[in-house]
Amino acid sequence: MGPEHVAYGMRASYGLSYVTPDLVIAWERGLTAPSGPELTALAGVLWCSAGELIGRPRTLREHRLARGLAPEDVARAVGLELLVYLRMEESDQWRGTERQSAALADLLDLSLPDFVSIMGRDAKLAELLRGAMTTRWQAYVRPIGKMVPLDRRLLEDSLQELHEDYQAQMVATLTWGGGASAVEAGEAGRDFLDQIISRFWAMVERSAY
Repeated sequence: MGPEHVAYGMRASYGLSYVTPDLVIAWERGLTAPSGPELTALAGVLWCSAGELIGRPRTLREHRLARGLAPEDVARAVGLELLVYLRMEESDQWRGTERQSAALADLLDLSLPDFVSIMGRDAKLAELLRGAMTTRWQAYVRPIGKMVPLDRRLLEDSLQELHEDYQAQMVATLTWGGGASAVEAGEAGRDFLDQIISRFWAMVERSAY
C-alpha cells in the first residue's frame, strides 16, 4: 500500500478527513507521531494491532495504546480522574499511589523495567548505576534499592557482577595489543556506561536464575 492508499482508507473508513498522503509519509519518517485515534485507524487500515505499529512500548501512552485501551479505561481501572491521568500521560511521568501503581502494572502487564521507565526514573537510575560502576558499588545498594523494588541480595549480586564486568573491560582495553591508550580505555568505558540501563536489567535477569 502506498501512502495515498493508507490516507484514503483512514478518510473513508474512519472519518479522518484531514489525513493526507503527506501526513502518512511524515509518520513513516518519524517526523511526527499519530494521535491515539489516528494510530487506531492506521492499524485498522493496515490490518494489524496498534501494538505492532508501536513496537516495544516505552511511554505510558504507548503501553496503553499497545493494549488497545482508551484513556477513560485506564483512569477508571486505577481510580483516577480522567484529566489527572491525561496530565500524567502527557508529562510521561506516573504519579499514582502504591495501590494505583499496582493496578496500572496489572492492567498494562508492565515488567519492572517498564514500570521504572514510566515512573520517570531512568535518568536518575542511570546516574546511580554509573556511580556504582566507577566507584564503590556497595555505596549505591541502598539508593538504587529505594528506586527499584528488588530483593536486596539480588540487587547486590547484580551490581557486583556488573561492576566486575566494567572493571574487566577497562583492564582488557588497556592491555589489547600490548597496551592501548587511556583515550581508548575511556571510550570503552563510555560505551559501557551509555548502555548501563539495559546492561543492569540484563544482569538482574541473569542473577535471578
